[in-house]
Amino acid sequence: MASNEDDPHGGVPAASDRPAFIPLEANPELMTSLLHKLGLSNSLQIHDVYSLTDPDMLSFIPRPALALLMVFPVSAAYESARLAEDSLLEDYAGKGPQEPVLWFRQTIRNACGLMGLLHAAVNGPARQLVEEGSTLDKIIKDATPLDPIARARVLETSADLANAHKSAATQGDTMAPAATDDVDLHYVCFVKTEDGGLWELDGSRKGPLKRGQLEKDEDVLSQTALTLGPLKFLERGGGDLRFSCVALASSFD
Repeated sequence: MASNEDDPHGGVPAASDRPAFIPLEANPELMTSLLHKLGLSNSLQIHDVYSLTDPDMLSFIPRPALALLMVFPVSAAYESARLAEDSLLEDYAGKGPQEPVLWFRQTIRNACGLMGLLHAAVNGPARQLVEEGSTLDKIIKDATPLDPIARARVLETSADLANAHKSAATQGDTMAPAATDDVDLHYVCFVKTEDGGLWELDGSRKGPLKRGQLEKDEDVLSQTALTLGPLKFLERGGGDLRFSCVALASSFD
């Protein structure tokens, strides 16, 4: 699913010129299948997160959780906070293997679900579990030396990525919207990097956002990480219940 905003960054095609994908349902089985098809090890899967505040519910998820994806409504409060924060930031221009995270600018319409999954799979410990020669492996190798605008082209021109996404997006439990529909839900990904940094990764922002530092024994579902990241989204939600979360963690099998 995707926000209904146009990307404000220079060098990015206007919305009418962008490729468009069918919005991706927040379905753990579907998302897991897509990640495995793209080349992430079967030792990882996507899990439903039924609560961000109930320790008993969180205990069902294998730990450590490597990434957390939140789906949320694009509200006026969110837009106001995003615009205010982005106004203080420069457009990100990082590239190369020394970057703390591999961040992709979103130029494919309605692809924020896919962007969230990509950010989850190519950062932190998950990257070490990407299969050699896979679509994900090729994307990582092709994109790492490039600036964000060129990286976006890598995603736009990957037929393997587009085909895998289309196959997954048309197999959800609900009727999939058209690729050109306006959808008012958006995905954001939180990951913990090897140095303990907690990063918010969203292709519609000006770049990757470091939200804080986690201890060695803290993951993206730790109280510290939730307080620094997802719970702030809930605070701005204004009572809208269309929030859901999934986590990337070890498989049950």
